Amino acid sequence: MRVHVTELINGDQLSNDTFNNYGLHVLSKGTIVYSQEISRLFQHQIDYVDIEERAEETSPRTLESTVNPRWLPTVQPIYENAVKNFEGLFSKAMNEGKIDDEEVSSMLDPLLENLQLERDVVSMLLLLNTQDDYTYQHSVQVGMLSYYLATWVGYSNEKAIQIGKAGFLHDIGKCRIQQSILNKPGRLTDEEFEEVKKHTIYGHDIISSSFNEPYLAIGALQHHERNDGTGYPHGLSGDEIHPVSKIISVVDIYSAMISERVYQQKRDLLFVLKELYRLSFKELDPYTTHTFIKHMMPNFIGKRVELVSGEVGIIVMTHPTEFFRPLIQVDEQFIDMSLEREYEIQLVHL
Repeated sequence: MRVHVTELINGDQLSNDTFNNYGLHVLSKGTIVYSQEISRLFQHQIDYVDIEERAEETSPRTLESTVNPRWLPTVQPIYENAVKNFEGLFSKAMNEGKIDDEEVSSMLDPLLENLQLERDVVSMLLLLNTQDDYTYQHSVQVGMLSYYLATWVGYSNEKAIQIGKAGFLHDIGKCRIQQSILNKPGRLTDEEFEEVKKHTIYGHDIISSSFNEPYLAIGALQHHERNDGTGYPHGLSGDEIHPVSKIISVVDIYSAMISERVYQQKRDLLFVLKELYRLSFKELDPYTTHTFIKHMMPNFIGKRVELVSGEVGIIVMTHPTEFFRPLIQVDEQFIDMSLEREYEIQLVHL
């Protein structure tokens, strides 16, 4: 059956090879299309494709998928196991002052191996995120995101896995901070905040005693340093901050902002990315932050959005430099927000 690309849904299978107007091969016969493939069709300005008959043809649907992603049954138990076991890692670090590399790898490696198969990190973190075990869950998420961002800024897969480990361990020093302070629902006193800031030094000590890879410890020490020198513990700035620490800083803030713990409810993810963009002009490394945003935005393709005007549409294509001004489909109309500047997105539904 022949359908317009706007009518494709996740899981459709192409029945023929697909070429663009210049004869360039874009997708092969038999390809199962998801948001990434649909985006590629839009980028090549392909209007119609041939797909296999759907098992059950219901009313017309948009790009937005209502089915659980194919990776969830595999990744979810690995993720939950890593979160659960991280508590034991915290206890060991607190009691013995060091951790075991083999134990860390047994938690993280299966997760990262499966992550290499899944790129929709927006949906992934939303589906896996819960209100429980914030400190442990946050560490696992930062490890996952550090791996992704390391690959996006150009590190080899082998190096990216090590950077993922650095992200995984970035908050291990919190094992030496009183739980009453870590879990305090209200504002910390100045004295309490000074104590929390020490987790960077504690983490550096624990990791240095456990591993022979200096940048693992540097990630723990410097992930709260800021490009403009306003961070802690040493007030470093610019190139004084290790590139790995710059990666962890970006994803640490992102993970904290998408959690329910920080604002009592999850923030709109577009708002979170816009906030990172704002921070990139002063506190966060611009290249690292913009690379993160650039690679996260395509995960919004196929998501439903509400515009400030009240109109509701679907994101069908993102812009490589105008990160927050994608191509939107509203009914039969396409709105290129990079050109039609009067339009603004109010909310993204995920």
